[in-house]
Amino acid sequence: MGKGGGCVPSKKKVPSSGANPDASHPNASRNAPIPTDDNPNSTTPSRNDDVSAESHPNSHPAPKLRIFIVFYSMYGHVEDLARRMKKGVDGVDGVEGLLYRVPETLPSAVLESMKAPPKDTEIPEILAAELAAADGVLFGFPTRYGSMAAQMKAFFDSTGQLWKEQSLAGKPAGFFVSTGTQGGGQETTAWTAITQLAHHGMLFVPIGYTFGAGMFKMDSVRGGSPYGAGVFAGDGTRGPSETELALAEHQGKYMAAVVKKLAPA
Repeated sequence: MGKGGGCVPSKKKVPSSGANPDASHPNASRNAPIPTDDNPNSTTPSRNDDVSAESHPNSHPAPKLRIFIVFYSMYGHVEDLARRMKKGVDGVDGVEGLLYRVPETLPSAVLESMKAPPKDTEIPEILAAELAAADGVLFGFPTRYGSMAAQMKAFFDSTGQLWKEQSLAGKPAGFFVSTGTQGGGQETTAWTAITQLAHHGMLFVPIGYTFGAGMFKMDSVRGGSPYGAGVFAGDGTRGPSETELALAEHQGKYMAAVVKKLAPA
């Protein structure tokens, strides 16, 4: 496992610091039910709004809420979304995003033959047990015939002890995906993954249409859906567009707002 990536301290890792649409549509002006930093009228309180540093000079700041961004990326498309999503999470006061990669299941020789680039060693692999330390989780993965890639499914399959102890019950979670074509599973890949959350008792947090007018624009190819951010990879040479990255950043901010709202006082 690599060092850093802004990740949770564990016995095996040393953490390091991390990464206007057309408003003419009639639905674009609706406020999201969970305010984010994008909304100037947001009244979501900070966990420490009622604690003054001046009145409590000996008090220590509360630890930040942690959202794990756990992903599998073969060619880098999902990783690009994950990095931008972390930016969105980190932009919300009192919350930090931590990047993790799930273990690879394919031999290096196979990956070389598939022309997959090497993994960034600064983003460490996560162990299933470490999920219990998260306040919320965003899972990212490419599609394989309309559902998650085997590498991510293998990771979920390794969470049996967490399921037995119900260690993840009540934790909010969301998805973001990558597909090769426009009809390749932007929605079904996330939709079929909800079963994993249901058995753990986790709370699925879709983004709905909280991205506003950006969800309705038709002037360019755009991945993503009400289930979560997404990117079209094409033959592998197409990278995420700015709109796709902006949607990922929005999802990070939105999840951070939800996690803050659900956090105990």
